[in-house]
Order: sequence, then structure tokens, then C-alpha cells
Amino acid sequence: QVQLVESGGGLVQAGASLRLSCVASGRTFSTYAMGWFRQAPGKEREFVSSIDRSGRNTNYAEAVKGRFTISRDNAKNTVYLQMNSLKPEDTAVYCCSLVVGQRNVGSWGQGTQVTVSS
Repeated sequence: QVQLVESGGGLVQAGASLRLSCVASGRTFSTYAMGWFRQAPGKEREFVSSIDRSGRNTNYAEAVKGRFTISRDNAKNTVYLQMNSLKPEDTAVYCCSLVVGQRNVGSWGQGTQVTVSS
């Protein structure tokens, strides 16, 4: 079973940038599509972005298109989420996951908190 550890969150002002990282255990990381999801207080967890095994194909939620960029380094078993022009509505706990399409499969990491002040 793949274990996931997210990091890189923090408290920033609107307009700032953060880069989240998700390190996966196991030697089969490169065989999985990966995704980022987020859950704001009182809301359902929502899809943010996904990337295929090769890193060549990506998908984004409308709310983050043009501001967030997902990437991966299979040699480091890591997937990244570069978040620019952050908005207060981006405040949430961000988690990574193996995905099929925009649906998570398998377990979640502990997540990393992103808080954007106005």
C-alpha cells in the first residue's frame, strides 16, 4: 500500500505563492496517476488537480486553472502543486492521492493546511 506525506502548507497573504509536495512510499509511484484535493471547513472535499503517470497530461478544477500547476518527479516519488496568486477561498487542507480520473483511490495522507488571509 502506498503511503503519502504532504508538506509545504502555511499561512500567507492573498496574492502569495506556495508549493506543496507529496512524497509517496513504494517503488511503483511512476505507475499511478496522482491528484490533489482540498477540503475547506464545513465543505466537502473537492478535486483540485491531477497528473498522469508520465507527467505529460494534467487536469485542473476551474477554480484554480491558470493559478495552480501540478508536476511530478518520478525519480523522487514526489508530486508537487505550485500555487500562485492565492486567494482566501483557497484556504483548506490539501491532500494528495492516487487517482483514476478525478476520483481518489486508496488512502489519504495527513494533509497540509493552507491558509490565505485577505
